[in-house]
Amino acid sequence: MTPAPILDLIEAFRRSKTMFAAVSLGIFDRLQEGPAEAHALGGNPDAMERLLDACVGLQLLKKCGCEYANTPLAEKYLCRSSPDTLRGYILYSDKVLYPMWGHLEEAVLEGTHRWHQTFGVDGALFSHFFKTPEATREFLNGMHGFGQISSPSIVAAFDLSRFRRMVDLGGATGHLALAAVERYPGLQAAVFDLPPVMPVAREFAAGRIEVIEGDFFSDPLPEADLFSLGRILHDWSEEKIRRLLVKIYDRLPAGGALLVVEKLLSEDKAGPIPAQMQSLNMLVVTEGKERTVTEYTALLKAAGFTEVEGRVTGTVLDAILAVKA
Repeated sequence: MTPAPILDLIEAFRRSKTMFAAVSLGIFDRLQEGPAEAHALGGNPDAMERLLDACVGLQLLKKCGCEYANTPLAEKYLCRSSPDTLRGYILYSDKVLYPMWGHLEEAVLEGTHRWHQTFGVDGALFSHFFKTPEATREFLNGMHGFGQISSPSIVAAFDLSRFRRMVDLGGATGHLALAAVERYPGLQAAVFDLPPVMPVAREFAAGRIEVIEGDFFSDPLPEADLFSLGRILHDWSEEKIRRLLVKIYDRLPAGGALLVVEKLLSEDKAGPIPAQMQSLNMLVVTEGKERTVTEYTALLKAAGFTEVEGRVTGTVLDAILAVKA
């Protein structure tokens, strides 16, 4: 028996942190201007060379002689100027998630998130993402890049052509709503989110979808025959989820539906690994967790929905459609 899986796990965080550090130091943005040697990128030249060589090994950079340059992968996903950038989500993972995961043991023992232990702060979850306009923009840009990976597959998982108006609750930059109107030309769509999100959401919407300010817990919901919740339910406690689902159900007309977008656990919860890791992430960071289709079905039917179906998309997120009779 080989210890290779154990050895791989021992080193896994080192690979993540290598990418995090290179993004945080702006290396990929600098190399977008052209190839450069290690000494031209700041810091200690020997240490910088080691970091750059490690990025070559991770296939994020390529090396010709003493000069380094971005690979196409880095150009697409790690540079600030790319429309597909994941930079904001990577920085959030580095500056927020990485230190919080250092307290996973305590989270498991106590069953609560680690905001206060890590940063000495309490309060509403998303207030920590929206401390400044720049932090808001960086985080939302990263979430947009992440959303673009899965949103086209999500809106194709079910035939949504019968719906006339979709409102994506907590939809941030509107990547899901934008994917929906692109696939279904007869569909009108809107994104409904908190005030700090509005300036960035309007930029991405660019007149293609409506942008509505509001809090889905406390404010009246807009009119729609299709609501969507993308990576929302996994954030919250069951009490808050039940309250939100009932509110959505009551606002929908007969035949209306709710599209839920989350990572789905297998029924025995033995996989897939990304959903298991995300469920631990929810433990460390939020009040929530990931669930199986059966668990989501129970929550949705308790709110009144009668027809519930889940679909695994093969991307980073999956889909559930719940219909009001």
